[in-house]
Amino acid sequence: MLWKIARRDLLSTIRDRRTLTSTILIPLLLIPLFTLGLPLLLGKLIGGQAESRQKVGVVGTLPAGLRDALTRDEKTPDGKTLRAGVELVNVTNPLKAVQSGEVDAALKTARALPARAGDSTGELELYAKLSNLKAQTGAYAKVQATVEAYNKTLTVERLKSLGLSAAALTPISVTSVDASPPQEQKSGQLGFLIPMLMLQFILSGAMATALDATAGEKERGTLESLLVSPVRRSEVVAGKLLSTTLTALVTATFSLIGFLLAGLASSVLMRGMDQEFTQAMGGQLTLTAGGLIAMIGIVLSVALLISAILIALCIYARSYKEAQTYVTPLSLLIVLPAVTLQFSDFLKKGDALYAVPLFGSMIGILDIVKGTLTPGHALTAIVVNLVGTLLLALLALRSFGREEVIFRN
Repeated sequence: MLWKIARRDLLSTIRDRRTLTSTILIPLLLIPLFTLGLPLLLGKLIGGQAESRQKVGVVGTLPAGLRDALTRDEKTPDGKTLRAGVELVNVTNPLKAVQSGEVDAALKTARALPARAGDSTGELELYAKLSNLKAQTGAYAKVQATVEAYNKTLTVERLKSLGLSAAALTPISVTSVDASPPQEQKSGQLGFLIPMLMLQFILSGAMATALDATAGEKERGTLESLLVSPVRRSEVVAGKLLSTTLTALVTATFSLIGFLLAGLASSVLMRGMDQEFTQAMGGQLTLTAGGLIAMIGIVLSVALLISAILIALCIYARSYKEAQTYVTPLSLLIVLPAVTLQFSDFLKKGDALYAVPLFGSMIGILDIVKGTLTPGHALTAIVVNLVGTLLLALLALRSFGREEVIFRN
């Protein structure tokens, strides 16, 4: 009987094509867009800024060597432009010129700048819209890098005249070695999006079935006929919980497939990009055998808990529309804690944190992404979700046995 009730609710869900689209197609389209399309788009935009020539206003006199360095193109051995120089134009008011868009950045010097290190010092004011990503990655970044390289060139020339080598500038050098596990290096700084998106898709998948199986049946008047049939109330609740969980798991499965496919594609498409940039964007999902088992356990327990929450809430609603207002805040309960996961490195991840329903699961999924999840923490997150599911299922069972709830209109 339990399977018959679940099959009945699933058939009602499958008939809605919009639900199938949100359950299957949306995860497969949105996940690659977030984890792969966004980094590639930013990489192309930033790379385009490096290869294009921007206008930089000048007030005052720049040394010939600095002017040449600013306007010179950097090319690869095969002649391809690696970084284009800037176009220097004279302006009278650097601030207004940048604000009006006449130039992308502007340089101002009150007096002549030194052409040799040690002769004197000078100050160069650089005007740019620092809150503008285009300006930061374009003219502003080029001018900063060029002036820094020019200062180093003057210093090296001065050292040579004194009989010293360039190594005198750096008596001690620092070599950075990433001690993170390989899986954590691939996850990148946007890895926190994976648990957030996965739980959001689980919620969206479960929501359609849960609303239709409770408030929807109330509205259609079919819930009463089901309850007066020779079937136990516990079987009704268990059947609806099963159908809702299965729908949620379908969405979770396709979202997991989307993450894995996006990870495989990004490893190929981002191969020629800057390693530091790809690690910063990241968000790739690679799973070991143990990580896959832990992921299945956590996702299954999360799907059960979210399904139980939805059924316990929606049975109180008078109509389908009212049920939607009840479950809408659930999205915020997932999104807001998930956003804090970007600061998870500052959290002291003790057992108590994994014992928080849903949030502990999100931390567990993030640990799986980074390859740092321990079996104890995974078990804690799963058990807490299952306990919460049991309590909410009992609450729903009590509601299904109360006439003032079932016949509420």
